[in-house]
Amino acid sequence: MLQIRDLNVNYGAISALHGLNIDVPKGRIVTLIGANGAGKSTTLRAVSGIVRPRSGSIRFDGEEISQLPAHEIVARGLCQVPEGRMIFANLTVLENLLLGAYLRKDKAAFSKDLDYLFGIFPRLKERQKQSAGTLSGGEQQMLAIGRALMSKPRCLMLDEPSLGIAPLLMKTIFEKIVEVNRELGITVLLVEQNANLALEISHYGYVMETGHIIMADDCARLREDPKVKECYLGG
Repeated sequence: MLQIRDLNVNYGAISALHGLNIDVPKGRIVTLIGANGAGKSTTLRAVSGIVRPRSGSIRFDGEEISQLPAHEIVARGLCQVPEGRMIFANLTVLENLLLGAYLRKDKAAFSKDLDYLFGIFPRLKERQKQSAGTLSGGEQQMLAIGRALMSKPRCLMLDEPSLGIAPLLMKTIFEKIVEVNRELGITVLLVEQNANLALEISHYGYVMETGHIIMADDCARLREDPKVKECYLGG
């Protein structure tokens, strides 16, 4: 579904990604793990159209998207949940979700999708009239994921969904990621510093270091790899 080939991204004179090659098959959960500064978030930002590649190819469903503006990429069914959640704090929970569906043409299906979303995240239903800025960190992350789901994506990219969240809510959020992948068939590209959790729920993984892919394999094998264990899984 998503194919990245020979991707190079610069921030001014600094090279952030070097000849990156990544495949995300339809219906799978693929994770990128690596230390801070490895280039994981830059990869998602390039795919989303937020930063422009210096060179290389990004194809979504066979179509080149590397030069498209971000809103056109969303309209094609590729949506990102940004690091830090980036919810609209002064708007209500429901208004945030409405904005997620802004580009949709099938308004008749909106209520059904909203009901499904409230079924996944009952806390959002309870707090739908509440200002989003008053939610806890975990609830804001649920809202950020919910807002993205309301765009009806075929591929969902999540950037550090566990960041700043209590362990119990973190577990819930990762369970919901698996649920939307399984039940809705949404392909997921996950960037996550909690490598244990990421490799546990994903099918395939890439390990990044300083803008390069240094390892790629099925997650079950990556979890048993001595170097991955030592560097990312706490021994």
